[in-house]
Formats: sequence, C-alpha cells, structure tokens
Amino acid sequence: MAQTLAELVERVLGAGLPVGVRAWDGSTAGPSDGPVAVVRNRRALRRLLWDPNELGLARAYVSGDLDVDGDLAEGLRRFWALARKQRPKVTAADRVDLVKAALRLGVIGPRPKAPPEEARLRGRLHTRLRDRAAIAHHYDLSNEFYEKVLDPHMAYSSGYWTSDDPDYTLTDAQRDKLDLVCRKLELKPGMHLLDVGCGWGSMILHAAEHYGVHATGITLSAQQRDFIENRIKERDLTDKVTVRLQDYRELSDGPYDAVSSIEMGEHVGAGNYPIYTSALHRAVKPGGRVLIQQMSRGKVAPGGGAFIEGYVAPDMTMSPVGSTVNLIERAGFEVRGVEAMREHYVRTVDVWAETIEKRWAELVRLVGEGQARVWRLYMAGGSLAFAENRMGVNQILAMRPAVI
Repeated sequence: MAQTLAELVERVLGAGLPVGVRAWDGSTAGPSDGPVAVVRNRRALRRLLWDPNELGLARAYVSGDLDVDGDLAEGLRRFWALARKQRPKVTAADRVDLVKAALRLGVIGPRPKAPPEEARLRGRLHTRLRDRAAIAHHYDLSNEFYEKVLDPHMAYSSGYWTSDDPDYTLTDAQRDKLDLVCRKLELKPGMHLLDVGCGWGSMILHAAEHYGVHATGITLSAQQRDFIENRIKERDLTDKVTVRLQDYRELSDGPYDAVSSIEMGEHVGAGNYPIYTSALHRAVKPGGRVLIQQMSRGKVAPGGGAFIEGYVAPDMTMSPVGSTVNLIERAGFEVRGVEAMREHYVRTVDVWAETIEKRWAELVRLVGEGQARVWRLYMAGGSLAFAENRMGVNQILAMRPAVI
C-alpha cells in the first residue's frame, strides 16, 4: 500500500517524497531519516481525493485519519521547501491514473464529514453577529485551556525577547512587550487608556498596575470578559480597570489619552479596516498616541490559508504592512514608527508549542483530541510561516495630530 501511495504522490509532485509514509497495513515507503506520514485508514485518502489541498490535509490530520510520527514542524518544512522549488503539474493522464489507483485502494466513496472542530459560520462577512461568532469559535474555547498554554500574563500575542539568558522566559518576553507598548504610548499616572480587543486583559492590567493609568478594555468574548473581571477583583483594581463586552463599531465614549490594539486588527476584515481605523481615530484625543500590533502577510492567502480560516481564526485577514500603514494614514493619523517583530514571534510560538506537548494529556481532557490536534498543527505551521518570512508581525505607532 505505502509504495503505491508513494509512487502516486511522487508523480503528482514531480519529485521524490520529502517524508516517509506508513500505510494502514503496516507497509512503508520513502525516506527513513525524518518524519513519517501515517495514513491510518482509507478515509484519509478519501478526504484528500475530495479535497486535494490544504483543507483536505487539515481535515485528515485533525480527525486523526492522518498522523505524523516524528517532528511535525520538520515535515511541514520539507514540504514547503519542495513547493518553493516546483509547483505540482497534474496532467489528464495523471488524473486517470489517480482514479484507477483510488479504485484499486478502495478509497472511492462519499465525501467524509468535516471534523466537528471546523468553524461553521453563517451570514455575511463581518456583520456584528458573525464577528461575535468568529471570536467565540476561537477565544471561547475555555479559559482553563488558555491558562495552560499561555504565560501568567495571559498574553495571546507575540512577546518581545530582550535576552538570550536561559533563565529568561516567555513571561519575561511578554512583560517586556507590554512595557514596550506602554513606553511607546508614553503612558503616565492618571492617563486614560483604551485597549481595543483586549484579550484576557494583559495590557490593561499591566498598564494600570505598573504605569498608574485608568484602563478600559473591550472584547467580543464573554469568557475573556469574565476572566478579566475576576482578575480585577483579585488585584484590587476596580477603581482603575474596566472591561466591556463591546464591538469596536459601538465605541462612543472618550476621547482617551492613548489607545492600544494588539493583534486584533486581523479580525476586522479588509472591507471594514477603514471603519476600524476611524473608530481608533475618534477614540483618541488630539495629540494622543495609538499603538497597533498586527500580523502581516503578502497577497497569497491573506487570510492565513484554508486551515487557519477553517479551524483557528475564521474570517481573519492579514495584509502587507505597507497597506496597513496607508490605511492608518488615510484615517487621519500621523505614523510615527513601524517596528518589525517577526523573529520574536518564532520564539513565542515555539514556547507555546513546547507547552502543548508537555501538557498534551491535560489539554486533550479539557478540549478533546481533535481540538488539541488543531493547536499542534497551528503552532507547527505558525512557527514555520514566521521563520520563513511568509508571515510577519509589526508594531505601528501613530498619533492623532493636535488641532492647531
């Protein structure tokens, strides 16, 4: 079985297999010096027959029909390296032979159901109801799950690594990122800060505790709101920190002295990005600063690809950083600086990935094996995308010009 599979894949790829293969009958083929793709059953091939692309592979992996023995990230790296060298060309004759082989292997059949972990959103893109559902799909997985994966700050964004000392941890890198944002915003005691898309409150809690500001955060996630409210009480910050379950399009108070929005802009959509930047412009006072930390990507798969859009962050959009800067300027801001942090995200994601492996059994008990496999694949692919400069992340500092 494995040899037949290997020959078919090599014919489509036009090159040798980059990883080994083990079929459901125990047979093997391909390289033995690295990761091995384990085809556990015929359904895995049926998924790929119906969706011979990233989505089919994701469905096969998340469902457990397809697995990887060895380093998943290395397996992905080898396939990406091959894809950069040549694009597969499937001729009409190839298609006929693929169908014949599928019949021989007994994989012809109805399309298998998508795994339950796949997002199923309804309605027009980026309506308020659909945006709330998209956020809930990812961020309302469970606070306990995120507490086990993230650092004590509960910062779900790139850290800022300022040391190679072995004792320097992700917790330190996230603290240094939060301090960097606070310094760029020039926060001082008594100022009012708004954090748009505040996550689990890392920014507003840190700014209130260490910079003496009054901080307000808004989120679409009810679980995040509840988590932050508990932390506000635990830290006796009820007079300094407020969190609201609110869409950025509903902002009507202010103006604030400063505004931050950390890795939230990816969720608003290309069509709504001018609405988002206008909302930030209205929210900050003349002369006030705004800090946007946001992931970027080229024109290919601006949403992150079929896997991320289907399983991780539905409806997200990542644009080239230059396009984002142009939109921020069009909203009336003066851009004061752009700092690339791509390498910082590689280190951040790698720590998250290590934590997932260390706590695998706990995470499976919390959210199920399918969801845990989503996260394993997400971390492996994310680390590689940042390492190979297919994705980036930037801090963009802007100012609303003072009225003269």
